[in-house]
Amino acid sequence: METVTKNKLYEGMFLADSALAGPDWDGVKNTIKKILEKAGAEIVTIKKWDDRKLAYEIRGKSRGTYILCYFRADGGKIKDIENAVKLSEHIMRVLILNAEKMTSEDIEKDTPATRVEKEMLKEPDETEQKENDSPQDNTDEESEQENESDTETEQDEQEQKEKFDSEQDSEIRD
Repeated sequence: METVTKNKLYEGMFLADSALAGPDWDGVKNTIKKILEKAGAEIVTIKKWDDRKLAYEIRGKSRGTYILCYFRADGGKIKDIENAVKLSEHIMRVLILNAEKMTSEDIEKDTPATRVEKEMLKEPDETEQKENDSPQDNTDEESEQENESDTETEQDEQEQKEKFDSEQDSEIRD
């Protein structure tokens, strides 16, 4: 009689070289997919988590792109996935955790990378709205005040420079 093992839900955080992940995102994503599929895993979701400076260099790299992946697999295959990552040129590290207690809402939450993308899409609309809301008279007055303060700052800087130059000249003479 065969024993039937239930595939469990796992969370995998893959670390890829940013120099490769930036220009070739699909290539890095496909590498992860191939590693998981070779181990018989069923991918639930895979998305870019974030690009960060590393605490220490790994394989001579100081930046890394984190890829968050949820997948279902047999627990005995996790070691195979970790070994495949060690042999991969694209993936530097992996951390795999049991995610059985995670809900589908938790899995679908935005990552830092998707939040930034959403904010980038919102930003131009908000900028246009602010420009349309501000009256022209106030903008002109503010510009004049900024120009006056810039001129005063430039004069102060020039006076300080002249004072410093004269002090340097007097020190040289002494």
